[in-house]
Amino acid sequence: MDYYYQNPNNESDFITDTMDEHTLSDKPRILLMGLQRSGKSSIQRVVFGKMPPNDTLYLESTTKIQKEDITRSFIDFQIWDFPGQVDYFDDMAYDPQYIFGTAGALIFVIDAQDDYNEALHRLFTTVTSAYRVNPNITFEVLIHKVDGLSDDYKIDTQRDVQQRMSDALADAQLEYIHLTYYLTSIYDNSIYEAFSKIIQKLIRELPTLENLLNVLCSNSGIDKAYLFDTLTKIYIATDSSPVDMQSYELCSDMIDVCIDVECIYGVQGNSPNNLSLTDASERNQQLLLDGQRTPVSIDQQNGSLEPISENFERKLLENQNEQQQADEVVGPTSNSDGEASSLIKLDNGDVLYMREVNRLLVLICLLRQDSFEKHGLIDYNFQCFKEAVTEVFEFSRKRNTQQQQQQQQEQQ
Repeated sequence: MDYYYQNPNNESDFITDTMDEHTLSDKPRILLMGLQRSGKSSIQRVVFGKMPPNDTLYLESTTKIQKEDITRSFIDFQIWDFPGQVDYFDDMAYDPQYIFGTAGALIFVIDAQDDYNEALHRLFTTVTSAYRVNPNITFEVLIHKVDGLSDDYKIDTQRDVQQRMSDALADAQLEYIHLTYYLTSIYDNSIYEAFSKIIQKLIRELPTLENLLNVLCSNSGIDKAYLFDTLTKIYIATDSSPVDMQSYELCSDMIDVCIDVECIYGVQGNSPNNLSLTDASERNQQLLLDGQRTPVSIDQQNGSLEPISENFERKLLENQNEQQQADEVVGPTSNSDGEASSLIKLDNGDVLYMREVNRLLVLICLLRQDSFEKHGLIDYNFQCFKEAVTEVFEFSRKRNTQQQQQQQQEQQ
């Protein structure tokens, strides 16, 4: 199964199940399941529809499978929202192979503020049945609506859910089925953090992207770096240092600040200082791969991406001294190609620095003030990073194109 990087020429934000089934069936799927009123539709609307959390109170209960095509995101995929009262494994009404056979992830939502005994029973049934259909699916459990709970109660609830599910799987001799648990709420960034980790599991290029970010951080004096999807505020990659929730929230909020400023002042001209996260100008018609939809398989296939990161590191080391000397003569390097950028200085002296990789991806870094004095070096290293990321996805596109051609030839 492949993930496709979005073509910016498509102006539709959301296309529900009125679309033709054959059109939807070719895209990777994330299944959203759980009991009624557990918060599935609210999660979907807040994360991918940018609905204010308070407005989700007026959402009606889902009565049929809702298929949303997420189109203005870096990764082009589908979210299937299942009503809580439906038995998906009823062979007379549904085809489990069609639902679970090509799914990348199954997300089960549990309402932490309600009695979750029935939810755990449904979770066990769903996981075990789906695993028999598709052993490659990843199982994610969102212990949701924890915003009204104390920290101790949150931890106790997660421990209880995890222990009871582990015991149930062990009794059924299914210990090899792995579930990942998250404490989430739509009223803070915990839901974005959870979806970031879920999406990352489905990206084959993740190790290479992490390596590129590690090299960038070590050669630029950056404390933490995130590669964000602009629409959803999901980070698709970060460096190997531990994720601090506070730093993640700062970086995530920076995207909102930049978009809000752009909405107020607009975008004029092609100045490097202009914000353009939501711009639809001519330059945004080109993505990393000239606007082509680039399949990125979630399966581990042959073909190494490590030489790309090695070349990136070597290029940085070879040019650091040269760039530092150039900065002393001509000053810091300005942004090229007019991509969006933003700089925020925090009260504690740290700096938040954002650079646009393309219309759908931004790099946000957290670094100290003294490290940011080498501004020209950081900008140069970013351009090297941007080129390396382009090579990663170009390599993936070519490889997946070859694999598709081979599959077509075998079928013929």
